Amino acid sequence: MQLVINSRGAYISKVNDRFQIKIGNEKNEYSCKKVERILITTSAMVSTDALKLAMENNIDVVFLEYNGQPFGRVWHSKLGSISTIRRKQLKLVDMDLGTKMVKEWICQKVDNQIKHLEKLKVNRKEDKIEVIEEAISKMEEQRQQILKVEDKPIDEVRNSIEGHEGTAGRVYFNALGKLIPKQYEFSGRSKNPAKDMFNCMLNYAYGVLYSNVEKACIIAGLDPYIGIIHTDNYNKTALTFDIIEMYRGYMDEVVFKLFSKRKVKNEMFDDIQGGVWLNKEGKQLLIAAINERFAERIKYKGRNIELNNIIQYDCHSIANYMSEFGN
Repeated sequence: MQLVINSRGAYISKVNDRFQIKIGNEKNEYSCKKVERILITTSAMVSTDALKLAMENNIDVVFLEYNGQPFGRVWHSKLGSISTIRRKQLKLVDMDLGTKMVKEWICQKVDNQIKHLEKLKVNRKEDKIEVIEEAISKMEEQRQQILKVEDKPIDEVRNSIEGHEGTAGRVYFNALGKLIPKQYEFSGRSKNPAKDMFNCMLNYAYGVLYSNVEKACIIAGLDPYIGIIHTDNYNKTALTFDIIEMYRGYMDEVVFKLFSKRKVKNEMFDDIQGGVWLNKEGKQLLIAAINERFAERIKYKGRNIELNNIIQYDCHSIANYMSEFGN
């Protein structure tokens, strides 16, 4: 279970081994044994006892901006040693192996985007199917170009990989913009703030996904700040941004489905200077859909596994792989 606190003035406290959420005169309690993560998306108060209960039970507490981007998290202080993995992570930017790993992650991202478009062919008119097939053809071409990039240290080939990835992404989102119900049409990606409702909701979904990926990195012993293709910067979790690429397609499906089924309403968004924000009602709709998607079992690398566990599975695999190379 994820507890999502998105009511202004909410107060989170501890009652025995339960979290009590008080909003005005209303109180609800949740066992710490059933809570996996607490997402706080608006102005709220949290008691230190509640935070301690979360830490004792390995429950992630994440604070999100209004656009869904995490700006902080509370985590227990007894993480396992990751010094060996960290040393090997640092070497990957100078190794052909690092580039090979990045190419696999980005190709998986493009594969998921193509699979999403394939699903959207169902019950589409001929002109829309042509849009999809043209987009898939162009994306497959970019995927092949990524695979052809030489396995050299990433600094020598970063621009080439990012160029092909960016081209595939533009083709993909341009297609989605034409396939979405007409009243929601958009042209390409926009961020911080989003210029349209689709991108606004997608940005928030990516923020929730980011939180899951960062947590999975930490649990697996990976240092989320030491990336490969994403360059280092102050307070930038570069590896999280590297790994998240593999799973963005799942969030694309969630958000597109909400719009295609016309569950999204104009009143779920607030106008701001230069764009729109997702408000409380919109967040409730989106987070419920994300949680439902994360709980689904899918066929993945020969296993039937919940999407939420796929991220952790992959991060452990990456950590094990890093531990083994060079030994």
